Amino acid sequence: MSSLYLDARQRAMLQEMGVTMWAPAEAAPVAAPEAPAAEAVRAPSPPPAAARPVVPPAAVPAPAPAATAQPAALRLHAPQALYPTADPAQTPAGLGSGWLIVAESTTPADPLAGDAGKLLDNMLRAMQLHRHPRVFLAALERAAAGAPDGADIPAALADAVARLQPTLVLVLGHVAARAALGRTEPLGRLRAEPHALAGRPAVVTYDPAFLLRQQDSKAAAWADLCRALATVRAAGG
Repeated sequence: MSSLYLDARQRAMLQEMGVTMWAPAEAAPVAAPEAPAAEAVRAPSPPPAAARPVVPPAAVPAPAPAATAQPAALRLHAPQALYPTADPAQTPAGLGSGWLIVAESTTPADPLAGDAGKLLDNMLRAMQLHRHPRVFLAALERAAAGAPDGADIPAALADAVARLQPTLVLVLGHVAARAALGRTEPLGRLRAEPHALAGRPAVVTYDPAFLLRQQDSKAAAWADLCRALATVRAAGG
């Protein structure tokens, strides 16, 4: 084997690492530094790999399946007139024979109470519907966890439409749209499409509770309400 020629600095570095190099035959041999007495006793060699006990890897438990979110059970309350004392002789033209509003409410006995109720009242007043005695609201109330659903909501709403004969059904919010129309698409898509409920035209828009959280959506909601008014007028209301 040919000799490896290293300069003094390289040899010093190797010696610091504990590697002993021998000089070529023509050069004077370099004596290896005497090992300290502590290094004279070598550590016992580890057992061969085959003799080592094989420890199986610890079993990793499989992750538990994620819980599937279940839609909350809903109860549909009977439609109630929002402005029963309005004088029909003073009802502005172009509002049709009546409106049915379907919306989720935390106060179904008094749907115009609270901040969301006040905003709903303002929305309806902006359309002059507070001067119409036949504006009804069918409130959807979330039931307690684990409670069964109420009556078949689409069928109950169809019965209400048949009884009240509104010119238009106004559906407020995704919860109401899912319950009334049986649709699960995003609200933006539902707002952009025409709908019908028991043969009557229906318009979907945001619910007041959402508008309280997302003030920037109020302009879009007002555009939906104007479309609802235009639908009523186109129907000869």
